[in-house]
Amino acid sequence: MSRKPKRGYYVKGHFVHEGSELDLELRRQAKGDVDISKSDLKRESEALQELGEELLTLRSDLMAPLELPDKLMEALADARRISNFEGKRRQMQFIGKLMRKLDDEVIDAVRAALQVQRDGSASELAALHQAEHWRERLLAEDGGDDALTEWLQQYPDTDIQQLRALIRQARKDAQAAPKEQPGAAQRHGRAYRELFQLVKVELLKASVVDTASPEDTDEDSAE
Repeated sequence: MSRKPKRGYYVKGHFVHEGSELDLELRRQAKGDVDISKSDLKRESEALQELGEELLTLRSDLMAPLELPDKLMEALADARRISNFEGKRRQMQFIGKLMRKLDDEVIDAVRAALQVQRDGSASELAALHQAEHWRERLLAEDGGDDALTEWLQQYPDTDIQQLRALIRQARKDAQAAPKEQPGAAQRHGRAYRELFQLVKVELLKASVVDTASPEDTDEDSAE
């Protein structure tokens, strides 16, 4: 792997490394932000270091399209392996310095990728809670049929035969449970688990459709 040259530029004969505090200050002066203080620069530096810490949690499928510099990727990998507190702290400071060398466009892409991950995690968690709620409604002895009708109205693409079969089997498992442990056989039964998975998948599919952008819809209709 070839070593990339240090990025920077010369100002009055002095080499300025991209991402350094001097580089940040010169950029602000170029934009007319001449009143930016050292404390402001420090806050931005700390913000970029925190962004680097968040990068440690970013999924690989969201990380790859960013095409981050090899040195930063290696530093992130090293940080994940370091368990010593002081060693981790120094490594994160180093990552913060590397983050300051990134172009604004790359920083924006990093923030966008992290937001996608946060939104996806929130959607999955919501789907889990909704799936649990729907499963209990569908299996309820009183009102279960009404819940099934409501479900099919909201999610008509569901495999109706599979859904009905899982509900019937899960109810049978519940009836077979010992009286001193009501619902035990149902909770540990295969149908009970598979019903949850089926409902969760349908909820996630619906979530993807609901969050599609208007632009995507227009493009699809145009095609």
